[in-house]
Formats: sequence, C-alpha cells, structure tokens
Amino acid sequence: MPRVMGILNVTPDSFSDGGCYLAPEAAVAQARLMVEEGAAVIDVGGESTRPGAAPVAEEEELRRVVPVIEALAVEIPSTVICIDTRKASVMRAAVAAGAGMINDVSALRHDGALAAAVELQVPVCLMHMQGEPRSMQAAPLYQDVVSEVKAFLAKRALLCERAGLSRTRLLVDPGFGFGKNMDHNLQLLRELARFADLNLPLVVGLSRKSMIGTLLDVPVGQRLYGSIALAALAVCQGARLIRAHDVAATVQAVKMAAAVTAAGPWGPRGSA
Repeated sequence: MPRVMGILNVTPDSFSDGGCYLAPEAAVAQARLMVEEGAAVIDVGGESTRPGAAPVAEEEELRRVVPVIEALAVEIPSTVICIDTRKASVMRAAVAAGAGMINDVSALRHDGALAAAVELQVPVCLMHMQGEPRSMQAAPLYQDVVSEVKAFLAKRALLCERAGLSRTRLLVDPGFGFGKNMDHNLQLLRELARFADLNLPLVVGLSRKSMIGTLLDVPVGQRLYGSIALAALAVCQGARLIRAHDVAATVQAVKMAAAVTAAGPWGPRGSA
C-alpha cells in the first residue's frame, strides 16, 4: 500500500510554507497534525532547495532541524522521521536525534554524504537533480529525460551498494522540478512506470509545484486539487511514497488510486 510523507520545512524561504514552522513548537504541532491525518513519514528539512535558493551554513541547518527532530522523536515515536539534507554532518546529527531515514536531493553526491549513510545504515532516498538549486532551472537539458534520470538513479544505487549500503535500504525519486522544465516533468510522469525496472521503492514529490501553477494558472495556496490529481496519477504508475504538504487530502487520493490499481481495469472479481 502506498504511503504519504508529510513535508515539514523548518526554513524561512521554502517556496510553499517558508517561515510557518521555524519555531520547534509550531513544527511539532504541524507534524502531529500530519500524523493524525495519515502521514507515515515526516520529512524535516532545514535548507530550502527551491529554484534559486542559496545554500545554508551547516551550523544554521543543524540549529533548525535538531531540536525539532528531538521533540518529534518523543512526541510521535511510532512515526518515521526523515531528515531532508545533503550534508553528512546533518545526517549524523539528525539520526542521533531520532531520525530514521535520509532524503537527499543530491543522491549522496556531496562530500562525505555516502560515507555517512553507510555508517548510519538507515533507509535513504536518492533523488535526481540536474545542477544545483541556485541554478538548476536556468536551462535544463536532456536528450531523453526518462532514460537519463533512470540511468542516473540506477548508477547511484549501484554505487551505494558497492560502498556498503544494502539495496533494501534504498528508495529513488526522479526529482520533479529539480533541473527539469514543464515538458521534462510531464514526460517523467507519463512514463513513471518505467522506473519499476529499478526494483526500488519509488518516491514522488509533486505537491504544490510550479508546474501545477503554470498549467492551472493558480498561486501556491490554490494548488491542492492539482497536487492530489498528480499524486493519484503517480500511484497508478507505481509510486510507493508520496511527499505532500496537504496530507489528509493526499492520503484519500492515494488510497483511492491504490484501490483502483489493485482491483484491475474491471474492479474486484472482474465485475464491471
């Protein structure tokens, strides 16, 4: 059964909820709400990776995320807490504080990140990103976006295995909006089922993204309907974990899409 990962940004500049959960108390309250709404994982991030975002110093990122993770480990001990970071030091500190998963937009390519993940031995989501957040949307270019993203994730997974991180601990994310234009994003979603060949759980994050705003001509705060439509489409193509800001609505969409996919084209027992 696919699950939902609730997005908890403890940043001042994330594209959707920047500044909303900077105080640990506010972050904990939001996490508790998302768990009540059905989130299986809470993804805590202290550095915005929106297009054009500037890097955050290690000390500042630690200051933002560690107190929140420590509090969540006490408040919601049965829920998986994931640290969304590219930095080895933040990975180590977050896991020591209670995180049980790593979500890295750079797929463990930053200095020391792969070694830290091998040392920590927690599940890791490897995401594809062309370039860096500051410049990734300047001019993304691919010959075949699906094949190239898939090949990148396969290569990173193999490198992780060779380094000592079991394949059973790996998840992959094609990175919608991370160094991709509208056509690239749509093509990835149309052919998402091709990623099943990797034999790794597929994570998809489309919640409130700019492609929804562009296609529907709506601001960030009005992208719920588009987000849950894309979440359902992703589940029907094999996604196992959906990152979402709006957990309750996304959980319902994911459950319906999963039920339809499991039932087959004519419903239970082949009846119309």
